Amino acid sequence: MRLKPWLMTSYLIVMILPIIALYFFYISLSQFDEKRDFVEYMEMKEKIDQLEPLLMNPSLYKAQPIENYKQLQEHTDSSMNIKLYRKDGLKLYSTLDQTGVEMYTLKQRDSLYQDLNTLKKEHRTYTYKQTVFSGDDLIGIYEVTIARNDWLEGVNHRTLILASFLFLSFVVIYFGVINLLNRKLTRPLLLLREEMNAFAIGKKGHKELPRSNDEMGDLISHFEKMREQIETTNKEVERQQQEKEYIVAALSHDLKTPLTAIHAYFEALNGRQDLTEQEKEEYRAVIFEKLNYMKEMINDLTLFTTLKSAKNKLEFVEVDGAEFFEMLLGGYEGPCRKREINLISEQAVTGNFLLNVKQMVRVVDNLMMNAIRYTEKGKNIWLAAVSQTSPLPEWVFAPFVEELEAWRENGTILLIQNEGKAIPEDDLEKVFEPFVQVEAARGQGGTSGLGLSIAKMAIEQHGGKIKIWSQTGYGTLVACWLQGINSSSQV
Repeated sequence: MRLKPWLMTSYLIVMILPIIALYFFYISLSQFDEKRDFVEYMEMKEKIDQLEPLLMNPSLYKAQPIENYKQLQEHTDSSMNIKLYRKDGLKLYSTLDQTGVEMYTLKQRDSLYQDLNTLKKEHRTYTYKQTVFSGDDLIGIYEVTIARNDWLEGVNHRTLILASFLFLSFVVIYFGVINLLNRKLTRPLLLLREEMNAFAIGKKGHKELPRSNDEMGDLISHFEKMREQIETTNKEVERQQQEKEYIVAALSHDLKTPLTAIHAYFEALNGRQDLTEQEKEEYRAVIFEKLNYMKEMINDLTLFTTLKSAKNKLEFVEVDGAEFFEMLLGGYEGPCRKREINLISEQAVTGNFLLNVKQMVRVVDNLMMNAIRYTEKGKNIWLAAVSQTSPLPEWVFAPFVEELEAWRENGTILLIQNEGKAIPEDDLEKVFEPFVQVEAARGQGGTSGLGLSIAKMAIEQHGGKIKIWSQTGYGTLVACWLQGINSSSQV
């Protein structure tokens, strides 16, 4: 239960409980009074009737010493008060005034003669006033007041019960609220504070925080989510830091070889006098090649960092698919011819696309250079762009066809396939990680180790996907999936 409704309910009970208790007290008192009314009336009437012969004595209604009223005093008790008045209102006697201080005081006649011959019930007493005659002459009035002791005792008893009930109820409610607050609020807050302090100094908390469906549970849940988010962020920061350290280490490793070569060839050019012009030209070409490689590595690192940045937002333009992919797939005959590799290229693309032209060119460049690098002399490379409505090229390696057909659904695919050694299965999941490459190629001046990582990030920023297949006896196929404009497919 939520704390707020529970506390509001408790507050409402505390407010209503006295009203309910007073209501039942009133009902109980009314019933008690109703039961006691007749019995009490008869008891009072009997007492007055017993005193009446004595009180009707005319001699009592004359001014006289208080000692003359001893007989009257003997017939009364502590619950009874008898007052004798002369007809003019002069008080002659009162059983509660044995000193005679209040004797011979006047009472107003209107008050004195009110409610005569009537047994009047009041809250604490019964009062009876009766006129006294001597012959036909009115000589005085007596007033008998009898305390309702039994009734008062019953009222006091019920009041005590009511007070005890209210006290116990408030005690129960108080300790119930205290226990609830301790269980639902105080204890969880203390545990939460300990966990927050531990988390603040980087320690792992040892206590399991309580789970509940109240406000405290919401607070703990929000704290847990915040902690998980911060831990995830910290892990991501740590991962990025490790990645940066790895990149720096890999760059240092990969730059060391060309720098060593440049240094060696530069020393040879400056230190050896026996070099021919042809040798000098070859040395300069090697230095130039190594410098270009280092430049490409730095460019790849800059692009990799840009694509990794959360602030990086590619600008897209709408292009005609047929024209764009015709341009995109062209220009690779020269590099293939130089390596004596056969290139087969085709495109069957329709529709328009939202693309960043520069990044797409970089993607195909990286994938093609990677394919050329690992294709032996005299082998084949296939390059194609195929819409969802066109069949797969016939040259796709048979083991990849079925899976590729399912993977390409509702999208246009870009295919780069080459004959050569298969990528080990253990390395297949790692090839898109930065600086992951076949060790034989590392340091040869052919790659920065970021080409596939850059290609993957660029394709994903286009809303596409990339996948690689490789099998011994066939070769390797890299496929990029892109979605055209007006396509409702999902990646």
